[in-house]
Amino acid sequence: MKNKYKSSANIVASRLIACSVNANELKNTPLCAIRSENHDVVRKHNGRKEKSNLYRSSLAAAIQGALLFLGTAAIALPHAAFAESGVGDSAHAQPYNISAGPLEDALNNFVRQTRVKLSFAAADVKDITTQGLNGNFSVQGGLNHLLTGSGLEAVPQANGYIVRKLPAIVADQPTALPPIKVSASTITSPTDGYMATKSFSATRTDTPLRDVPQSITVVTQEMIKDQTMLSIGDVVRYVPGVNTSQGEGNRDTVIFRGNSSTGDFYVDGLRDDVQYFRDLYNVDRVEVLKGSNGMIFGRGGAGGVINRVIKEAGWTPIREISAQYGSFSHKRIAVDIGQPINDVAAFRLNAMYEHSNSYRNGVDLERGGVNPTFTFKPTAQTKVVLSGEYFFDRRTADRGIPSFMGRPANTDRSTFFGNAENSPTNVDAWSLNSLIEHRFDNNLKVRNRTRYASYDKFYQNVFAGSAASAEDATGTVAISAYNNATQRQNLFTQTDFLYNLETWGVKHEFMTGVEYGRQVSDNFRNSGFFSTPNRVSFLNPTFLGPVSFSQSPTDANNHGVVEVVGIYLQDQITLLPQLKAVLGIRYDNFDANFVNNRNGQRIHTNDGLVSPRVGLIYKPIEEVSIYGNYSLAYVPRAGDQLSSLTLSNAALKPESFMNLELGAKWDIRPDLSLTTALYQLDRSNVITQDPNDLSRTSLVDGQRARGAEIGLMGRITPQWSVMGGYAYTDAEISKALVTTSGSTTPAGSVVAQVPKHTVSVWNRYDFTPFIGLGLGVIHRSSMYAAVDNTVLLPGFTRLDTAVFVRLNKTLRVQANIENIANVNYVASANSNNNITPGAPRIFRLTVVANF
Repeated sequence: MKNKYKSSANIVASRLIACSVNANELKNTPLCAIRSENHDVVRKHNGRKEKSNLYRSSLAAAIQGALLFLGTAAIALPHAAFAESGVGDSAHAQPYNISAGPLEDALNNFVRQTRVKLSFAAADVKDITTQGLNGNFSVQGGLNHLLTGSGLEAVPQANGYIVRKLPAIVADQPTALPPIKVSASTITSPTDGYMATKSFSATRTDTPLRDVPQSITVVTQEMIKDQTMLSIGDVVRYVPGVNTSQGEGNRDTVIFRGNSSTGDFYVDGLRDDVQYFRDLYNVDRVEVLKGSNGMIFGRGGAGGVINRVIKEAGWTPIREISAQYGSFSHKRIAVDIGQPINDVAAFRLNAMYEHSNSYRNGVDLERGGVNPTFTFKPTAQTKVVLSGEYFFDRRTADRGIPSFMGRPANTDRSTFFGNAENSPTNVDAWSLNSLIEHRFDNNLKVRNRTRYASYDKFYQNVFAGSAASAEDATGTVAISAYNNATQRQNLFTQTDFLYNLETWGVKHEFMTGVEYGRQVSDNFRNSGFFSTPNRVSFLNPTFLGPVSFSQSPTDANNHGVVEVVGIYLQDQITLLPQLKAVLGIRYDNFDANFVNNRNGQRIHTNDGLVSPRVGLIYKPIEEVSIYGNYSLAYVPRAGDQLSSLTLSNAALKPESFMNLELGAKWDIRPDLSLTTALYQLDRSNVITQDPNDLSRTSLVDGQRARGAEIGLMGRITPQWSVMGGYAYTDAEISKALVTTSGSTTPAGSVVAQVPKHTVSVWNRYDFTPFIGLGLGVIHRSSMYAAVDNTVLLPGFTRLDTAVFVRLNKTLRVQANIENIANVNYVASANSNNNITPGAPRIFRLTVVANF
């Protein structure tokens, strides 16, 4: 049949023929595909909008055990399953990875990834470029994104889509046109460039981010790649109200709104509960939720949480290899391979290896990981995701430099105090993960996530244990040492039931469920003993004397078993089109059995924790939400904390966190968002490190943080992307603290390592589809190293930059430079005499091949 449009770039004289092939021909005919007919199609033409609901998926409900059996049985039965072909339909979002460049090439790539039949005239797309397509989109949304600014539109047809020029308005027609409301295309994926539209972990429902009554920052995959982020510390640099602590050189430690945490880390909503440095090689995006999160995340979730969303196998082929080389012999390679197996199953493999030295003398790291993932869709209503991961990390535990006269000691930032060679830290982590989702015909959906993980960790420190007595040849520094070994097995499983209904004009979105967790931990600590004087010269601070490690009377030798059962209920209510409410409550029974193997002491605690959340959202217009929020969370004592406390009823009482927040969110455009928040976070029965005895912690009765945050993320223009914000944090001890060493910290003292002002902004500007430039600025005001407020860490401003070059369809190169002005600054601290100098100017070159 003749048609003035063609579905391939091949021109046959003046005759343009639409192409149609079956699925077996798709491999060799990339511009033809099969179009699914089982989803909503939204068609816009000449100002008229017609929506036909061709198919609506039913919702599901089942219990965890029955659902697991159902999913397993369905996979095992050949030909009994409905084949989900990965066909790109108009409503279902799927991931895309299409490079910027010629529009014709991008459309070819789009068809290969979606199998949608697409027709267009070669002359219409000639010499037109596109910004590309990265992230999750529906077919219609993806086409709209590719065609932005091209003067073309994608119109659904009975058997596919046709790309054509936008209708022109005839100038000599005097017809008066009615007013037309112009709006950009809706983004259906969780992320678009630097902007996130959804965070499923915040409510565990499909809720737009602007309608969640809580401050949330999502660091997207594009942001991670543009800044070559490698760690959690890299992630939070551009998150308002969050900064990193040193973590004694062996673990991630994050300070949320003045509250330090080593345990509030999650993977796809499940606890990743051990202390180590996490990598981002298999991460799709990182969600930073600020404020108390007890209702969703249970125990913990106090000042905030960090949730890593792991990459998942899908039906879009992925072939990506990246290699990095940089300053101080930084070497890293990563692969991301995804492949559909058939219409029911898909596979994805992420793997990474890194070996790097450091600007710090004697410090290096070696790490690697492998994460295979399988996704099965045995029926149109069932989804099963299975994955496993092995990750290892070998590095030097670096405790930084000491202080002198109330400030960081004046020494070269490369100087290591203690013994780097005798300060190893090693971790091996294994995990198995599963997701099972099912929708039934009774408007009910059930979802189960389960994670089993085993960790084996050891670290040893020979480090500065005192301030410097002088900064010349007469100066000395005391050296301390210890080591610690932890083995832990975690099992966490949560089952959610989701149900939507409408009663008397009021819409309800219910989410209820149950969570079970079990942790078995063994912890063994040795103190370091010196047979020779344990002081080193300030000018030659490497300790070369012998150190023996054995148990002191207060060292840990513990076995702990923690079991927690949580039940929760949440209702998202649409009271009026402009007024929504989020009501939730959770009950956790936290049971801990703790055995001190050294003296036989047994401790048993059982806490019943009730964590409510109340949020109210007012929407003067659809794009703006003004919200208020109240939430409460608890952190009960577990084995790691009990080992360093003098046991008493007060010591065993959980910490509590009460958060009040008022904020606003404005989606200026579908791809640009502005957020603001004011908050007060009160913390009681606080566990605080003793600034004069790092092996001990103390309790303080109160801590309060008040602050304001503002964030901007998305695209200012199609070429200019931005992410960043400003945070003001006023965090102080509200009641006097008497430490275990006898010193007193008065009320009103500033909380350790919390700057009052932080500013961070990252920009990327694409001059052409083939070259772009990034520029970032990070500013942090001064802060105290410890709660006694005797050592002040100066503020700093740091500039970063990047250049992005696309060489061809397959290859792109980027060069990142951190601290381009080579500023001397303090990056983080753990105490008055464990202060980490910031890195000098760092170069990284990354080459990425997509094929």
